[in-house]
Amino acid sequence: MQRWPVVLFLAWVCFLFFAGIGLFMSGFLLTRIELASSSSCSDPLVPPLWERQSLPPGSCWAPQRFSKAVLVIIDALHFEFARFDPAKASPLPYENKLGVLHQLATSQPRHARLYRFRADPPTATMQRIKGLTTGSLPTFIDVGSNFASYAIQEDNLLAQLVQNGRRVVFMGDDTWEGLFPKKFFRSYFFPSFNVKDLHTVDDGILQHLYPTVDSGEWDVLIAHFLGVDHCGHKHGPDHPEMAKKLTQMNEMLRSLVDHLGNDTLLLVAGDHGMTETGDHGGDSEKEVNAALFVYSRTPLFGSGPPEEPETIPQVNLVPTVALLLGVPIPYSNIGEVMAELFTGDSDAVSAALQQLSVYHINAKQVDRFLQSYSLVAQDLPAEQLQHLQELFSSAVEEHTQLLTQVQGTTVPPELKPRLGSLISRFQRYLREARAVCTQSWARFHPLRMVGGCILIASSCLLCYMASELAASSQSLCCSCLLYPLFWGPVGAALLWLVHVFTQEGLDLLLVSSWAAAASQLGFFWHWWGQHLKRARLTGSQPPLASGGVRQRLHAWLGLAFPMGILVFRCGAMFSDSFVVAEARVAPFLLASLVMLLVGKLHWDGHLTVPEGPKQQLLGVSSYRREMWYLLCLVAMLLVCVRLSSFFHQCREEIPQCRPSVFLSPLASLKNTRAKNLFYLLCVALLAGLVYAVQSWLRHYGNLNSSDPLVLFVRWGFPLVVLCIACYWAVASSADDSLGKLQELVQVAVVVFPRAVYGLASMGLLLLLCNPMTVFAKDTRESAGSIVTPYLGVPGSEVDFLHVIPQIYKRMQESQKSRLERGSCRATVAAYGLGSVYSAALVIALTLLGFLLMLLHSERLSFAFLLLFVEAFVLLHIHTCARGLAGDAELFSVPWYAVISWLLAASQFFYSTGHQPIFPAIHWNAAFVGFHLDHSTNLLPAVLVGANTFASHILFAAGCPLLLLWPFVCEVSTSQRKKPKKEFREELQEVEEHMMEMRLRESPELFSTALLRLGLKYLFVLGAQLLACVCAAMILRRHLMVWKVFAPKFLFESLGFVVSSICLLLGISLVMRVDCAVSTWFSQLRLR
Repeated sequence: MQRWPVVLFLAWVCFLFFAGIGLFMSGFLLTRIELASSSSCSDPLVPPLWERQSLPPGSCWAPQRFSKAVLVIIDALHFEFARFDPAKASPLPYENKLGVLHQLATSQPRHARLYRFRADPPTATMQRIKGLTTGSLPTFIDVGSNFASYAIQEDNLLAQLVQNGRRVVFMGDDTWEGLFPKKFFRSYFFPSFNVKDLHTVDDGILQHLYPTVDSGEWDVLIAHFLGVDHCGHKHGPDHPEMAKKLTQMNEMLRSLVDHLGNDTLLLVAGDHGMTETGDHGGDSEKEVNAALFVYSRTPLFGSGPPEEPETIPQVNLVPTVALLLGVPIPYSNIGEVMAELFTGDSDAVSAALQQLSVYHINAKQVDRFLQSYSLVAQDLPAEQLQHLQELFSSAVEEHTQLLTQVQGTTVPPELKPRLGSLISRFQRYLREARAVCTQSWARFHPLRMVGGCILIASSCLLCYMASELAASSQSLCCSCLLYPLFWGPVGAALLWLVHVFTQEGLDLLLVSSWAAAASQLGFFWHWWGQHLKRARLTGSQPPLASGGVRQRLHAWLGLAFPMGILVFRCGAMFSDSFVVAEARVAPFLLASLVMLLVGKLHWDGHLTVPEGPKQQLLGVSSYRREMWYLLCLVAMLLVCVRLSSFFHQCREEIPQCRPSVFLSPLASLKNTRAKNLFYLLCVALLAGLVYAVQSWLRHYGNLNSSDPLVLFVRWGFPLVVLCIACYWAVASSADDSLGKLQELVQVAVVVFPRAVYGLASMGLLLLLCNPMTVFAKDTRESAGSIVTPYLGVPGSEVDFLHVIPQIYKRMQESQKSRLERGSCRATVAAYGLGSVYSAALVIALTLLGFLLMLLHSERLSFAFLLLFVEAFVLLHIHTCARGLAGDAELFSVPWYAVISWLLAASQFFYSTGHQPIFPAIHWNAAFVGFHLDHSTNLLPAVLVGANTFASHILFAAGCPLLLLWPFVCEVSTSQRKKPKKEFREELQEVEEHMMEMRLRESPELFSTALLRLGLKYLFVLGAQLLACVCAAMILRRHLMVWKVFAPKFLFESLGFVVSSICLLLGISLVMRVDCAVSTWFSQLRLR
């Protein structure tokens, strides 16, 4: 059997897709250009009003209003958390808890004010910190680095404070440490990634907050609390724990206000909001609607607050704080200054002049940035830049003219109406400039996008062609692999030479894409040459007979209905409505495909028995017994599809949707009886899964030996279930209900998952070392040799082709002797040999299922049970359909089976509580078995990825079962067909029932079948990926591109990578079992 060529060929095809994904992503998800320039006090941006008078010491660009500032960031502080409504008699857990804000705003209306603080998506914490410090807009791709923060190189507020001699003290979220290294005068960082930890960060801040404020050894103090955000992730906003956490924040603010001096500005801000499930990351109204509270002991505002709180963008905080503290505005800021904070106790005219001055500075700074940015990038439209320049020039010119007519602070009456008009013109310029940047900073590289699409499309074509060619040429992977392996490095070397001569930097992604394209060209060139040779050889032969044409037409018609389903699914990727509703579309397509399969079998007459004279006379036809079995399987599949819809996650685009109650952990249940009942059901499901797997293995004789793997399946599986059950028990207990046992519980929630990791790893290691689950019983009566020596040319494959039939012949003779003599003595009895390949895959999938269930909430074990049942039903539907159709191509998996398998994988992506959006990611999975923060980002990424793509992992790794299952079911199928057998028929059946050992009779066909199956699987995956890529490219200016199409593309790309890797692992496991079977036969021969 050709093992390595098959794996290498499939790995090469995966590399082609990976290169296409990377090339397209580099053109679709480009970040904006960050300018290296920074502002300084010497910049000529001081307005004419303040040019006449010298600025006070410690001031840049504008007079310093405050010498100190305290910025309290309460992560995920939604505006509704900060609003106080005295009319509510029974508020929700997150309402009316921050009473101190309401008290200050009502008792001191000119000292305090509450704002709606609107965040720019993506609403991930790191991107919001960038926006709050640079005054610019993070781009979409930055969300991928949310947990791999890198230092901000762009000019920012902290850099300006440090540059101008201010002491900045920080305490809280350690994300700031990576963003601003060596920028703090003093810092107290606490681990932030563990979203289950509600208290470590907040308690650490409270320990240092008041002593630091009282010491006075600071100019700017930043405290970033995380408890509210983590409480939302763990429990959701509507939970008693949220009330406790907000009450703690209220008491903290009340005490902090008492410690502030008259020269200190207090800012309380949320970096983003949260959804009803406590998530964030997208751009829904609840996610972008945060709160900002401003307070000072000295008057800030010239008038009282408006009836409804004003909405301001988060980037507006940067220029405001910079000018209030007397430091330059960061160079790349596009925010608008909050001018009302600069009025104080002044009269209306003086306040207007002050506001015009800060607007003048702000507008000059933004205009300077736009001019600098347009010189290095071309993504801002020239006509809009010209329009903005005209607005800016006219406003500055009028402001200068107005100031020439002003004597001191005395404004002639005829000029007073012009003050308000001029303020409006500055506001219009700043807001339009921000809007232009927001619309334009989705920079695309069309050439790379088109190149990525072409590379993915050609890879899909290659998969289809190679799967068809492999059927006619069993040595395809060997002969065709040499050409890509040669042309790929040649193409990469040519590109490297071009870069050497042009002295340009070498882009590794571009080199990989070039090598992939060159290797593809080598494959197609070789295929075309072989095609011409075959055409010349067959040119003199007569054309196909009409029967051959009919057969080919029938084959194409049979291919039309599964491909039609696939085309419909791919076409749906171009509609945002279908993408939003894909959780219902995928199950519908799966059910439709299975129903079409039944209809086609009936149309072709495979469900009825051949009509005899009596049936022809009566005009009736009788159905085959197997048809009822098939219909029962279809009914079971439809029930599984229906039940799986109960485990859904909601999208913000469907407001009437409510998330499934099964997604929340047991710890969120307040009813103890319901919690205990669900716990017992979940544990029973785990035990039932183990019992079912062990029963299946025992039925086929794979649990009879005493090998380490078999012993592990017998005793290790129940031990894994016990560890998972213990973990669920301690994790579902309330945080404060166990008193002194709390420390023991904290240890247990780490120990039990790690025990599961260790046991599962041990099982997989045993599976790789010795995957044989066969028990051989040798009771030969004579010491004669079983095998006649082969006298031909030596060779392992030839030797096995000679040995295996003799072994089976000897076993058949022994069986014949037993039947004739009634004796129980046999020469060789091999238990489990007929299902040895499937047994290894079933064991591996069970271990993976344990690991993936551990990473999900307890009640999602119901969904995983449905997943395994539905996969089992699909395999039997595939086997039954092939038996009814009388398919003679046993070594070929039909397209409908592959497409239905992948539709089931997509269905259970949604039925395990996921959606292709960032707020739906289950970040809790990163801390299953890890109580403290991770030292690296690799392990949490693997855990979260495994949680997100659990269905992709299981179905891709189990894909070889589509080839193996019809052989495994050979005995039961025959028994249903022939319930009563004569002696000769039984002997004949002994010869026929070789099950999976039929694959070893034709090792070349076996390897070709695995290759074709892998190529078909990659083709269907690649077609779905190509549809997402084309939709993202064509609709890149669509209103919903960053909300729907871009996240869908990213999730589909990651799903493809995960699925392709697991497919390779699954096929490699089958190869490993085949190698072990070969060794077993060789040892049997030597006995």
